Amino acid sequence: MSTSDAAATGGGSMSDVVARIERLPVSWWHIKARIIIGVATFFDAFDALAIAFVLPVLVPAWKLNGPQIGLLISAGYLGQLGGALFFGWIAERYGRIAAMFWSILIFAVMSLACAFAWDYQSLVSARIIQGFGLGGEVPVAAAYISELARAKGRGRFVLLYELVFPIGLVAAGFMGAWIVPRFGWQWMFVIGAMPAFVAVALQRLLPESPRWLATRGRNAEAQAALARIERETEKSTGQPLPPPLKVTVTGPLTASWSDLFGPTYLRRTLVVWVIWFATYFFNYGLVVWLPTIYATVFKLPLQQALQYGLITQAVGLCGALICALTIDHVGRRPWFTFAFVANAIALGALFVLGTDSPQRVLMLVTCGYFFVSVLSIGVYVYTPELYPTRARAIAVGTATAWLRFASILGPAIVGYIVGSGLGAVFLVFAVVAVMGAVITGLFAVETKRRVLEEISP
Repeated sequence: MSTSDAAATGGGSMSDVVARIERLPVSWWHIKARIIIGVATFFDAFDALAIAFVLPVLVPAWKLNGPQIGLLISAGYLGQLGGALFFGWIAERYGRIAAMFWSILIFAVMSLACAFAWDYQSLVSARIIQGFGLGGEVPVAAAYISELARAKGRGRFVLLYELVFPIGLVAAGFMGAWIVPRFGWQWMFVIGAMPAFVAVALQRLLPESPRWLATRGRNAEAQAALARIERETEKSTGQPLPPPLKVTVTGPLTASWSDLFGPTYLRRTLVVWVIWFATYFFNYGLVVWLPTIYATVFKLPLQQALQYGLITQAVGLCGALICALTIDHVGRRPWFTFAFVANAIALGALFVLGTDSPQRVLMLVTCGYFFVSVLSIGVYVYTPELYPTRARAIAVGTATAWLRFASILGPAIVGYIVGSGLGAVFLVFAVVAVMGAVITGLFAVETKRRVLEEISP
């Protein structure tokens, strides 16, 4: 069946949209979409971690104490908390592309503003506003990419895109270790302003999500967006598309609070909130602190402290890649449960063995971060799968708000207890990981190889 035949018979209804997406092979168009959005996501990660490689310079220069360091880290996540909720709402009301455009523009412009901060207070203020944009881009992008994917291989499809996030973290490590000692901390934020160019290209190069258009009753626009995707797919593959299988979507098209808290979704919502919180309580709560801990607690030279932070990020990228390649075979719940358990063991070992050696801290924290990276990337494919299209962006935005809450709380806790000894810090993070393992293992819903509308009616 040609694209024109499909367009004529389906009319852009939700059933038509789902059937036609499910028949699409992965093509150059899908790769292009992931590259365009991936560039923005790359810099989202870069900007989120840049502060970790700036702090070892700012702490002595501005004479910052533990609570001030914790607040400076948490300030960006405070903005991200508001941005995740606000842009989730924007994405449901005005579309995925519009939400990504404005969120990218805000975090890019405010990254440049951070570079011109003249004191502690001005940098905190700029990072809060920058965080507002950062918090909105990633969850909406995750919803958009998920809505383009068919059930077969969806985990791999989405996570190979999401790999740009840990790649951005590693790039922040490489560039931070090289740029900050040579050119100054401001240049990390100047580089982080580059996505402003992506925002301009986004609206011209990518169509709105056909699934979202169908839920809004904009069937003609959904049909046009799909026809555009189908034409580019046929052109890149050189073959006509197979006929779509019959798909019937019977769920309501209008979102309501029952899509998060009703009988079908309440358990999913609570479980995924725990996963987000427990994962990022460690991910940003501790890992962002690490270069500063190496420099201030262990008195390592700046270059070595930054290099230790880079090693952890590089190993985390390996964990994310392995997750992307295996999650459709292993499944979401087994992978997540095992990753939580392994992280708890690594951090618990630090509490038992002691933290007198920076090399021991590096080795065990890096081991824990390998498994946390599985969770950090995996939850971005898992969360959009748990909710219907009519509420997917706001549900993912609400879930990532727990990421932001954990990222605010974690650095602050480290800042207040690090003076009492690192052992207590690692014990707290190990306990949270155990909580995540128990909740995930007992209550998480498995979603692999199922059509989105089947999982979430």
